[in-house]
Amino acid sequence: MKLAEESFLTDDFLRQLINVGEVDIIVGLPTHNNAKTVGPIVHTIQSGILRGFPRERAVIINADGGSRDGTPKLVTGVSIDDVRPASNLRALRTLHSISTKYASSPASGVALRTILAAAELLRAKACLMMSPESVSIEPEWLSKLLRPIYNDGFDLVTPTYRRHKFEGLLITNFLYPMTRALYGLRIREAYAPEFGFSGRFGSHFLEQNVWNDGTEGSGVELRFTLAAITGRYLIGQSFLGEKDHIERSAAELVPVLRQTVGALFSALEADFPVWSAVAGSQLPPTTGADHEMLLDPLRVNRKRLREMFATGVAELESVFQSILSPSTLAELQRIARLGDEEFHYPAELWVRTVYEFAASYRKSVISRDHIIQALAPLFRGRVFTFLMENRNASADEVENNIEGLCLEFERLKPYLLQLWK
Repeated sequence: MKLAEESFLTDDFLRQLINVGEVDIIVGLPTHNNAKTVGPIVHTIQSGILRGFPRERAVIINADGGSRDGTPKLVTGVSIDDVRPASNLRALRTLHSISTKYASSPASGVALRTILAAAELLRAKACLMMSPESVSIEPEWLSKLLRPIYNDGFDLVTPTYRRHKFEGLLITNFLYPMTRALYGLRIREAYAPEFGFSGRFGSHFLEQNVWNDGTEGSGVELRFTLAAITGRYLIGQSFLGEKDHIERSAAELVPVLRQTVGALFSALEADFPVWSAVAGSQLPPTTGADHEMLLDPLRVNRKRLREMFATGVAELESVFQSILSPSTLAELQRIARLGDEEFHYPAELWVRTVYEFAASYRKSVISRDHIIQALAPLFRGRVFTFLMENRNASADEVENNIEGLCLEFERLKPYLLQLWK
């Protein structure tokens, strides 16, 4: 065991790991005040292990960021005996459940690092990260994410979901098209709350410098996916079904951009030798659908999005002059003056905007955090156009629009390379 790992795992946690001994499967559960949801999730995880891996040595590891609502006790207190009668199943081995507090406030990077270090010490073959908010989880999710790793030699399995057409807009309008264009793999959920991975890839990522690079591990799950691509590990996708929708307020957009856009932009410099040589994109091995769409009505305040875009373009003009080319800024100022019905933020302009932001982030033309914050009103303008274009669209039409945006990111990739150099 490396000294660096030893220093951040508590003595109590190391003792718990020694008591568990070597395992085949680890399910990592990072938590922070999740008492309302975590009990049923642990039940479902146990049921999934009983159904899919009754002969394997398994452990649930809870990395808790200082919960004050008794979450860790709910994780370790759920008895496997409560699950057995309902499922008519029995494990042929002891199913352990242990918990460690890693900090007094949550940090997804530290939680993942704690679970990766535990997986390395216990020599786990297949590992799963599970969100404590995934109330729609089914027992089959465990087999869908772990079986390709345990049986077929995959190193990372990301989920695909059934989502509403207006859910996950940062994924469909930014993250999926950009990672696809740059890294060449059509991974629908590169930043997923649940994913499976091999022990060997977990150990590889544990040795990376992402823990000490000044980003505080922000967006570490996305960087995990990117490291699997750049390291040429075997990646697959598995369809899980419907994803529960977690309501986010408009005020939460900037923190989400920091974790997503910030994590991607900060990875681009080190990954340049890989992504600069990629042309086109391909679908990784995928079990089930690579996406499914729900069309039921969903209320969105479109007018507010357009207003926030127009206000942002006016108030941040001096900031945008540092980040954007004169022609891109002039075009944004033109469309900011348009009314609801005429307003249109076209795909090509959005891609040029994003690529100019990425290049300016690399050059640190102003504070990198200010660059990320400045993207928020522009993203809202792009979302307004996406909502307007797809308000009456069928699932196929929405998917065609997303595909068109992806192809635009691929087509304009030489523009990013030109800005980069």
